[in-house]
Amino acid sequence: MRALLRLAAISLCLLTFADIAAAQNPPPPTRQQRRGDTFSPDELVHEGHRFFGTVSRGLAQVVEAAVSRWGQPNGYILGQEGSGAFIVGLRYGDGKLYTKNAGDRRVFWEGPSVGFDTGGEGARTMMLVYNLPATESIYQRFGGIDGSAYFIGGFGMTALTANNIVVVPIRSGVGLRLGANIGYLKFTPNATWNPF
Repeated sequence: MRALLRLAAISLCLLTFADIAAAQNPPPPTRQQRRGDTFSPDELVHEGHRFFGTVSRGLAQVVEAAVSRWGQPNGYILGQEGSGAFIVGLRYGDGKLYTKNAGDRRVFWEGPSVGFDTGGEGARTMMLVYNLPATESIYQRFGGIDGSAYFIGGFGMTALTANNIVVVPIRSGVGLRLGANIGYLKFTPNATWNPF
């Protein structure tokens, strides 16, 4: 069992570190994104306030941090998720992907994680999506590192990448969770219990 856990951890590390390096230096926005296909920080904060409600006190600051690092996204996802972990964890969620000119689509996500992480949480999630060439491109695995510190409530942001697409989940959740992990989220058009 320990050998299997070590193998899984090493595999996740290798996949994740390659994607994290790409997230640190994303490519510049394409011409299509410069023409008005992106969402401004004001639009994101407005939708976030409507979605998160009274829990959104720090939303503007988190959105500003994301926009200053990665630019204006050309899509975003609003949804909810649940996760739990004791060294090895699982996360499941569903929501809707919104774009300005490519249409909207229902998405589901699931994924494993491994790390120094324990506890559980339920969260409302807004995911900013950068460099999305087509709505179908969301259906793949996005790797990254996540850290959580929830005691009753919390608010946080991480970055996940795959094929020059960057997904930045902004979560506002409740639960009891502490730790850091590496893992990935797999986006699918239909709900599934299989996180791999």
